[in-house]
Parts: sequence; structure tokens; C-alpha cells
Amino acid sequence: MADYGSGDGWERQVLEKLATAALAEQRRARRWGIFFKLLGFGYLFALLFIGLGWIGQKDGALAGKHTAVVSLEGEIANDSAASAENVIAGLQDAFEDSNTQGVIVRINSPGGSPVQAGYIFDEIRRLRAKYPEIPLYAVVEDVCASGGYYVAAAADKIFVDKASIVGSIGVLMDGFGFTGTLEKLGIERRLMTAGSNKGFLDPFSPLPPEQRAYAETMLEEIHQQFIKVVREGRGTRLKESPEIYSGLIWTGAKSIELGLADDFGSVEYVAREVVKAEKTVEFTPKESLVDRIAKRVGASFASTLATLSGRGIVLR
Repeated sequence: MADYGSGDGWERQVLEKLATAALAEQRRARRWGIFFKLLGFGYLFALLFIGLGWIGQKDGALAGKHTAVVSLEGEIANDSAASAENVIAGLQDAFEDSNTQGVIVRINSPGGSPVQAGYIFDEIRRLRAKYPEIPLYAVVEDVCASGGYYVAAAADKIFVDKASIVGSIGVLMDGFGFTGTLEKLGIERRLMTAGSNKGFLDPFSPLPPEQRAYAETMLEEIHQQFIKVVREGRGTRLKESPEIYSGLIWTGAKSIELGLADDFGSVEYVAREVVKAEKTVEFTPKESLVDRIAKRVGASFASTLATLSGRGIVLR
């Protein structure tokens, strides 16, 4: 009876040990499961924060001596990556960085808003006066036309590729008129205004001669502002002729002959040979995913109306 009882106790101990080991294994599995879930969530949140632009905004806080690069790409507009707000933020960060030896504005733009281009031009001039020891150069890639050239004119020197497109110093206002279409469709336009010119450039109404003349006068005023900026920026380097301000475009090689640009050179060349700081650091603000979606959705309707009505004035 004693042997039987001791055997029964041995089996019980084994079962208890097995049960304890199984529970411990389950606990370990749960802990590892929680750990990997937290790790996965952390990875997803990191991707989300990067997408939203909350982290990873700048390349070069610890870069050492460098050439700062700020990119101006695409249409210059208040709802684009080439808005004055974005470009100016990059310029300010670049000049304020103690390791910046020179600043390059990389330009690839067909133009855009004269107001936005003017803001950028004025800020470049302000920063150059505040930091006189830091030069600023414009490097043209494919296109530097109209508003893009307006900005480039603020640079100490403008570098181009021989095949770059440069110039288009002019102003335009375009749109459509639908009066004949409405008549053919039997649609009557009912526009009521308080103020004789409140329906100025309405696309569904005839364009009176006096309103056309007023619009042309306004465009000429803005054109003269553009010409003044180019003359101030380029000075005696510019080969003055009526064609320069006619809205024509030229190749990079021809633009050097005309004094619209100074020399050939890429970003890498200017950083290495002109600034003498070969390492480049991008200071262009990285627009977040949320900002891009909000701007595109919010601006699309207004942009369509502006195009139809012809009220958008652009340097292009």
C-alpha cells in the first residue's frame, strides 16, 4: 500500500510540473505576442508620422559644413509645393544654419503667381542683407520661365544648362467666353450686380471694350513691376533690348549671351567649385500627406472657377 501511494504522489508531481510548465509557456507566448504587436504598431505609427510630416523634416542638422539647397519645382502658387510659404521656410532654415557656406535655389518652374514669386524675391533680398557672408545662387534645371525667372533674378548668380529654357518675362490672363454657346442652347444669363464692373470678366457675359482696356492696363502695370525686378537683379549684366521683355524664351546658352544668366553649372558643380562646400543638404520643407490632400481638394474648385472666368493673373 505504501509503494502504491508513493507512486501516486510521483505521478501527481509530474502532472503538476507539466501543468506549471505549460502555464509558463503560455505566459511567455503571450508576452512575446504582446511585444511583437507593440513593435508592429510602433512601426505603423512611425510610417504614419513620416507620412504626416511630423518627423523627418530636415536632412542636415548635424551635416557639418555644407551647401544648402532649396528646391522650387512646379507652378508657383499658394497651394503648391512651390508656394512662397514653403520656399521661404526652406530659405530661412538654410541661412540660419551655422554650417551653411552658401545657398542654392534649384529652379525647375514654368512660372505662376506674381504675388508668390514677389514674396520669395523679397525674402531672398532680405536674407542676403541679413547674412551678407552667405552667397545665394540660382541653378536652373529644365525650365526657369516667368515667375521662376522672377525669383532667380534675386540670386547673386544664375547657372544654367545649355539646353535649359529661360526667360518669358511677361504676364498673361486667360480664360473662356461662353456667350455664343449659351445663345445656341437657348440659355439666358441672369447676372445681377451692385456696381457697374462687379461682373468684370464674367465668362458668360460679353466683354465690354472698356473692361478689356482696363485688364490690359492692369497686366501692363504688373509687367513693368516684373521688368523693374529683372533690371534690379541683373544690373549691367543684362543686354537691354525690347525682345528681352517681350515674353520670348531662350536656351540656357543664349540666356548667358543676353545676360539673363551667368554661367553653366549644375547643383553639384556650384556646390563644389563655386561655394567650395561639396556636401549638399536639402532644406526644402517636406509637405505632409495630409497637407497635400487638403490643399489639392480645397483648391481644385477655386482653381477651376479662376480658369473659367479668366481672373487668374500669372507670370508665364
